[in-house]
Amino acid sequence: MKRLATSLLLSLALLGTARADNWPNWRGPNFDGVAPGKGYPTNWSATENLRWKTKLPGPGASTPIVWGERIFLTCAVEASNTAVCLDRDGKIVWQTPIGEKSRSGKNPKATGSNPSAVTDGEHVFFYFKSGDLACLDLAGKIVWEKNLQAEYGEDTLWWDLGTSPVLTKDHVVVAVMHSGPSFLLALDKETGKVAWKQNRKTDAPSEAAQSYSTPVVIRDGDQELIVVLGADYVTAHDAASGKELWRVGTLNPGANGFFRSISSASARDGIVVAPYARGGTVTAIKLGGSGNVTSSHVVWERDELGSDVPTPAVHEGRVYICGNNQQKGKVTCLDLKTGKTIWTGNVEEKNTEYSSSPVIADGKLYVTREDGATFVLALGDEFKVLAKNTVNEDRTVATPVFLDGQILIRTRENLYCISK
Repeated sequence: MKRLATSLLLSLALLGTARADNWPNWRGPNFDGVAPGKGYPTNWSATENLRWKTKLPGPGASTPIVWGERIFLTCAVEASNTAVCLDRDGKIVWQTPIGEKSRSGKNPKATGSNPSAVTDGEHVFFYFKSGDLACLDLAGKIVWEKNLQAEYGEDTLWWDLGTSPVLTKDHVVVAVMHSGPSFLLALDKETGKVAWKQNRKTDAPSEAAQSYSTPVVIRDGDQELIVVLGADYVTAHDAASGKELWRVGTLNPGANGFFRSISSASARDGIVVAPYARGGTVTAIKLGGSGNVTSSHVVWERDELGSDVPTPAVHEGRVYICGNNQQKGKVTCLDLKTGKTIWTGNVEEKNTEYSSSPVIADGKLYVTREDGATFVLALGDEFKVLAKNTVNEDRTVATPVFLDGQILIRTRENLYCISK
């Protein structure tokens, strides 16, 4: 009996508490792109600081998440949406098919497995372009599953679904923003039953009504909020009921029909940072108020300085933006309270896209390009590139994960672990 009890305690420790921190969603523990811990390498290559490389069972673009000794991600395996679990040594522990059939990506960089999983340490939630949403336990068993498109209508996005589910205190929440009735949907984490459904009405024209961004769950005092960027507005919702509390907009005053949004909002120190206009603008919004607070709560706005795909990182009163489109490789540091530029620079003159979001770890900024190159920058008062690293020129759109001194880089086909 004593041996059995010891074994059980060890198993529980391995699942949830063997390591100091977790990475439960694609932007890290606080939704801000800031990693816990220290000791992350500045330099690596195929022969230096590469701990392991694992060939994944199928293609995908989702960012991994980590809880204890388990890594979770998604991919397509033989035309099936698949949830995959690996251990921290890169070995596949289990893979579970979800739904009937996966859908391939329309864009060459995308797949039917773009959304990242999210976990509360007891269950893991997976979402796919096909509309399949599933809750699994940590052993890979399906607790419940449903297809949101079968229940609420087909996806009308021009491109590939990219929003990831998020967790509030009681619910798993999915944002559906497309050319059609757009809404937020909250489901009970344990049962999958609908807790609330909140329509999100805007006057966004044409493709501007479509969004690929992921909501942000934050606290404003004692209240839990869901902040949503897309369809020309930023809206804040009560997490318990879905009720819209306030909104800012329009972020598209010229009614450009093609201002679809990909980059998500970031929030820190009572301020929401919202990139928009295909990377053309950034708007900072003070939390609070009710109704339309555009005239009262916009702290600052910047033009020609945004991010079309990468989501900004926010840390210690500064905002770090990685440009894309016409500003490929341009990295800018802004003051969070004023929006003033502290520094800006281009990591390397090369016509290659950036889809991964920047991550701050152990006093450095990490920016990953689609060809797999990761640039390491100093967080001082001037632009300074410390290193350029790559292990393979494999298409990379997922955001790197930083945990326990290890960096996980997910490419379309592989997962790499970088460690000193």
